[in-house]
Amino acid sequence: MKIVFAGTPDFARVALQRLLDAGFTVPLVLTQPDRPAGRGMKLQASPVKQCALDHGIAVAQPRSLRLDGKFPEEAAAAREALHAAGADVMVVAAYGLILPQWVLDLPPKGCLNIHASLLPRWRGAAPIHRAIEAGDAETGVTIMQMDAGLDTGDMLLMERIPIAPADTTVTLHDRLADLGGRMIVEALELAACGGLRPEPQPAEGVTYAHKIDKAESAIDWTQPAEVIGRRIRAFDPFPGASTLAGGEAIKLWSYEIDSILRCSGGRCGQILAVDSSGIAVATGDGVLRLTVLQRAGGKRLPAADFLRGFALAPGQVLGDPQGAAA
Repeated sequence: MKIVFAGTPDFARVALQRLLDAGFTVPLVLTQPDRPAGRGMKLQASPVKQCALDHGIAVAQPRSLRLDGKFPEEAAAAREALHAAGADVMVVAAYGLILPQWVLDLPPKGCLNIHASLLPRWRGAAPIHRAIEAGDAETGVTIMQMDAGLDTGDMLLMERIPIAPADTTVTLHDRLADLGGRMIVEALELAACGGLRPEPQPAEGVTYAHKIDKAESAIDWTQPAEVIGRRIRAFDPFPGASTLAGGEAIKLWSYEIDSILRCSGGRCGQILAVDSSGIAVATGDGVLRLTVLQRAGGKRLPAADFLRGFALAPGQVLGDPQGAAA
């Protein structure tokens, strides 16, 4: 079976590598254009492009696939490349471009999407982040037959995994990427023998995982400690949960729910205690002990090391532009 693969980040790279390891023929890969990244902001190829080049696979990087859009010449060139590839199916994983109808109709077996949620929950761009942020007990991967809607196509395979209390987007991403790679190989093997049974998505339980915005990073200390903690885990590695301390933005990477200290009428965001184990902060409900923090331009540090270079004291209020004491 010949496959065209469309994807961009590491989640998609894992799936592409699994397909190649399983012996599938991949004559063409579609991925996003190279983007500036790193301190020098040099153009960098996506993980999927790097994988494709390592295996000698042709790569197309159109900015759009819409023949009537902003970049019709790039879309037309991509169409020629897709026709020339003569693939039986397109596999899509976190590609980042909307597929117009002509793409969906091109492969004889259509386009299969690897989606990191239990559809119809968390359709959209950031299903891993939103599942952690919402406090979901489980998530998983759905292999879906793509249609013109936003993650609305028929489900072909689904598998569930638990979300651990300490999971961040990083750790959950890696497990889901491995699961998605295994499941897409299974789906294509079933498709080859007519063993896939499409199932429409339920009409109830639809939620949307909207794209993560940097503006969401600021912690609202009036929220409960459990909610703030989930946001810290959900926003690791991007955009990173943050708060103001003494007028400086710092990032928060790890925490514990403090079951001993109690708020006693202080302000939300007020530091209650500081020691080598962490910084205990009052929230709208409960106390959060911050255990790994980071200054702008610095490294993630355990609280004890962070405090050697950044003074914090009981009474100081996080989130306050001046960091004034309550």
